Amino acid sequence: MSDAAGATWAADAVRAAAESAGDGLTVGLVWAQAHGGVIGAEGGIPWHVPEDLAHFKAVTLEHPVIMGRKTWDSLPERFRPLPGRLNIVVTRQPDWFAEGAERAGSLEEALSLASAGAAAEAWVMGGGELYRAAIATADRLEVTEIDLAVDGDAHAPDWSGDDWVVDAREPSDGWLESRTGIRYRFLSLSR
Repeated sequence: MSDAAGATWAADAVRAAAESAGDGLTVGLVWAQAHGGVIGAEGGIPWHVPEDLAHFKAVTLEHPVIMGRKTWDSLPERFRPLPGRLNIVVTRQPDWFAEGAERAGSLEEALSLASAGAAAEAWVMGGGELYRAAIATADRLEVTEIDLAVDGDAHAPDWSGDDWVVDAREPSDGWLESRTGIRYRFLSLSR
């Protein structure tokens, strides 16, 4: 099977799993990205924008969050698990366990776990590999654009050609400025 055929098959499988397991589950992706789509560097986020963290909390609170194991590991211990949310960690390690988290062996399994609790929506929160797998089935994106040029080894998925509609932009023109001096803005998209 070619890489393109494999990617199409995988996207179709994830979409079918979301539709059958989700019973109407809305799947959203939430991330912050600097110039060039950088979302991370060396297991961390190379900026600090407290207002974005507050936005992330407001978007995801009381909804399941789905993350890869490396994203889980990157969270400060005092925030693991993220409070007020079902924390689902996707990992290939069959014996992985962490108190306060549910393990899933695949994105499909994570979506099934998210919908089992009658959740209306679930949020994929990283990392890059999981975003690329989930973008095909996503209904919503919450993207914080960070006006910063940084080097990174993790990147946001490319969503530019996937019929996404910008529902909201804050501010509608220009940038907000964080109390840390970094400029940022919020985008809400759907399809």
